[in-house]
Amino acid sequence: MKELTVGIVGMQGDLEEHTESVKHTLSEMDLVGDVRWIKSAKDIGSINGLIIPGGESTVIGNILSSRQMLQPIKNLIYNGLPVFGTCAGLIILAKKSYDKVVGEKDQPKLDLMDVTVERNSFGRQKESFETELDFQTLGNEKFKGVFIRAPSIVEVGSNVQILGKLNGLAVAIQEGNMLGTTFHPEVVDDIRLHKYFITMIISNLQS
Repeated sequence: MKELTVGIVGMQGDLEEHTESVKHTLSEMDLVGDVRWIKSAKDIGSINGLIIPGGESTVIGNILSSRQMLQPIKNLIYNGLPVFGTCAGLIILAKKSYDKVVGEKDQPKLDLMDVTVERNSFGRQKESFETELDFQTLGNEKFKGVFIRAPSIVEVGSNVQILGKLNGLAVAIQEGNMLGTTFHPEVVDDIRLHKYFITMIISNLQS
């Protein structure tokens, strides 16, 4: 296995937390790898997988658009690059999104995952919470979900696999080479979702 390079869209959000989670995961899996913050189109070409972190989806989308990064990223994902969107990152990946309060929002996105996402579905910052989630794909041990101004997934397409739910709503999904969560796995010590993503990268490189 060659050295893996994991890119993190590096405009805003939990960049340090995702970086440490990926480094911890590579170490646990006994893999040689590198983590890079992606800030321009020229940074994208050499990566084996991409994380789009949480933050403010409108800000991230506008920056990606202004730096002419949306289409190059979209092309890579369309051609098989594994991508992991968390919270705002999932909104950027989704084909449809709207805000629970203000309705439809016209914002730059990748429009790739066949899901509809409701922004701020669980409330604003003061309604942030933590809860234990069941993930059959990760084993019997529950995963601590940290929901911060979190969206929910209200509709999924026929090719979307639901990996985890909360109160009947999908909060973790996969569609082919795209993985998404409405919560922040990077802020807890549990690296099983990052391991799952790194395994997706390895499978893509071996295919």
